Amino acid sequence: MKLRPTLLALALAAPISLLAMADSPRTQAPATMQALVPTQQQADTSAIVHGLLSDSRYAYRPRVLDASLGAEVWKRYLEALDPSKVYLTQQDIASVPDAPAKAVAAVKEGDYAPMYSVFDIYRKRVVERSNYVRGLLKQDIFDFTGNDRYDYDREDVAWSDAAALDVQWKQSVRSDWLRLKLAGKQPDEIRKTLDKRYANMVTMIDDLNAEDIFQTALNAYTGSIDPHTDYFNPRAAERFNQSMSLSLEGIGAQLQKRDDIVTIMELIPGGPAARSNLLKPGDRIVGVGQGEKGAMEDVIGWRIDDVVAKIKGAKGTVVQLDILPAEMGIDAKPNRIQLTRDKVVLADSKAKGEVIQLPGVDGAPARRIGVIKVPAFYQDFDARRSRNGDYVSVSRDVAEILAKFNADKLDGVVVDLRNNGGGSLDEAVNMTGLFIDKGPVVQERQAGGRITVRSDRDDSVQWEGPLAVLINRASASASEIFAGAIQDYGRGLIIGETSFGKGTVQAMVDLDRVVPDRSQDQYGDVKLTVAEFFRPSGSSTQNKGVSPDIAFPATLDADEYGESTYDNALPWSKIDEAPHATYGQFAGLLPELKRLHDIRSADDVEYQWRVEDAAEFRAQREKKWISLNEAERRVERDKEDAKRKFRQAERKRLGLDLDPLADDGADDGLQYNERDVAREAEREKLADKAPDPLLREAAAILGDAARMLDGDRALAAQVLPKSTQAGNWAK
Repeated sequence: MKLRPTLLALALAAPISLLAMADSPRTQAPATMQALVPTQQQADTSAIVHGLLSDSRYAYRPRVLDASLGAEVWKRYLEALDPSKVYLTQQDIASVPDAPAKAVAAVKEGDYAPMYSVFDIYRKRVVERSNYVRGLLKQDIFDFTGNDRYDYDREDVAWSDAAALDVQWKQSVRSDWLRLKLAGKQPDEIRKTLDKRYANMVTMIDDLNAEDIFQTALNAYTGSIDPHTDYFNPRAAERFNQSMSLSLEGIGAQLQKRDDIVTIMELIPGGPAARSNLLKPGDRIVGVGQGEKGAMEDVIGWRIDDVVAKIKGAKGTVVQLDILPAEMGIDAKPNRIQLTRDKVVLADSKAKGEVIQLPGVDGAPARRIGVIKVPAFYQDFDARRSRNGDYVSVSRDVAEILAKFNADKLDGVVVDLRNNGGGSLDEAVNMTGLFIDKGPVVQERQAGGRITVRSDRDDSVQWEGPLAVLINRASASASEIFAGAIQDYGRGLIIGETSFGKGTVQAMVDLDRVVPDRSQDQYGDVKLTVAEFFRPSGSSTQNKGVSPDIAFPATLDADEYGESTYDNALPWSKIDEAPHATYGQFAGLLPELKRLHDIRSADDVEYQWRVEDAAEFRAQREKKWISLNEAERRVERDKEDAKRKFRQAERKRLGLDLDPLADDGADDGLQYNERDVAREAEREKLADKAPDPLLREAAAILGDAARMLDGDRALAAQVLPKSTQAGNWAK
């Protein structure tokens, strides 16, 4: 099916969200007990997506779906199902003749039967492996006095035969057993824990439906076009939009499925559930009813998505819940409660401000540095389109924080973009505008080669003082637009690690706009790469990322993580510069800042511990295996316990903030969904309070720069040639 140009124009001319962000997790599903049969709706969806990505002028880099691309699609599909290659065998792979052609037929013609048949084989192998490893728990194989090991890294291994997988799974089970034994668990408890874990392998497969498998199969194609093109089925698209808007309508609870029952992980502050004082983490939802008198439905065993769909609803409507309190058994009588749904803002994901106190240096006064932690470049697109003027926006939140920092007369600001994967392109431009007078922020080159410039047109500056931007390898896309513009303008220092290197822009396309019948959402959305962005200097961040002015020791190697690790990523390129102001020229300042940083960090025990941990992590990753000798592992465990206790004692001796998780840091051998729900929720909150030597050092570096420039006007004239007063980096 070829899409007519008018239909494609309709899809893209409607209001869409331009995004600059790193990968969104693709739903990688396996199946249900029912037979998978391709539907006409799936065929239509597939044809629309093919028209957008292989047969249109809208994709930035369209790729013809030929045999070569078909082979790539098939490979990605297999790896999506079985990324560690521990279920499917080489014989299973070979059982589908002419697989690349079948992948092409699936996308072009909607014939997903061969791909679904492979999934059916995969599900069968999962059941077989579950039975096999549960059987191993009854065998006498748990002696750990030898010198064997478990090779856990299977990224580059070939597909194996069943006998080789038997060996791999046996070592995996022994490794799981040893972890629990080292954590102090007794054999009966270990056997019970692992038997339940391995039984859940099948439960998780059965929890998925045909839409999940279709999404996985179609994303094998979209991911072959480029690393950041994705298909979202209707529910996945709804979740994506909620994550961008930081809002939803419902009761305000984060849920997780535990033992076939949906369980409350956390109550969102300010939401109906939290306001009611009737729920707490660990409580389980066993029934849902609509309205004050609607019939109750037993939801035990349901997919979590289906339970969430029942609980969510329009603001002002009522939902009934049957609740089993966390402390009560499964056979207890549930409590029935009613909640009125409301709009819930995900406040924990919003930008937040804090202040770091820096001691005085060489007679200079102490300084206060404001920190703004920006987890994402979020914006409520729907609310903005409604033109009511009241919508969630990261640039608005940051502006409010800056206003407070100005009122408090702080000495500098660090914008913390670590682990910020991106978001709204508009928000990246708007947030840059808070720190510059006006001018170009990012250049875009569309599929046809046309270059447009997105500029800040507001000549007001919300923060004129010293500025630093803290980035790491996980800072991507919109984060790189902001950091790159700040660096090109010489507006502030870039500190940390080289960023991710994603230099492409995506648009969310509602596929239902392509078809005449829009009576219901049925086709989903595509996140489509439509442009490549470039810094004001003309340099792309693609593959290369943004390089820091002052670099911290890398926690992850560039060859293991980032855009350059994708086999089909676009190459780096450059275009002409967009004329822009230059506020500062920090090159002459960097050697002294680096010297002071080296001296200070050498005496900062927290910083040095972070360096040591990073080195140990890299060494273990390179080893790619773990010993199954109990005595050797106990030595390692005792060493880690001693290190953790020593570090906490040193913090007390030196008067440093204590690590709130230090006393609970030993490996318990459990997986995330096997731990106590309430305890895990509390641990996540405490993790936010853990010592952060890198953030503190970034603030200290900015403090050094401000002190040097304030104290030496000749130096300030060289570094900040346009500055008209001490402490002003924006004029």
